[in-house]
Amino acid sequence: MNMLAFGAPGPSEWVLILIIVLVLFGAKKLPELARSLGQSMNEFRKAREDFDKELHAAGNEVKTAVQPPPYQPAPNQQPYQPPQNPPPPGQPVAQQNPPPQQPTQPS
Repeated sequence: MNMLAFGAPGPSEWVLILIIVLVLFGAKKLPELARSLGQSMNEFRKAREDFDKELHAAGNEVKTAVQPPPYQPAPNQQPYQPPQNPPPPGQPVAQQNPPPQQPTQPS
């Protein structure tokens, strides 16, 4: 059996469903049923909005509690200073190592 044949009801099916509901509940009960259905949908919407608000508030609390402290450099280190005049492209970079010390020989 093909399940795609059971799609959304068309206009004639809706009329048939409404006639069955009228016969089962009567014309006097239909406004009460519609009113109670509307109220229950309203309650559900309010509960969903409250849940969303609580969820967002909890997410914001977690974000503020987990934030790392602001960056502060170590007290004994100098911040990085880029070279003032970089060499032109294609020339080797001169290393600024101190000259090696000559070992002293005991006499």
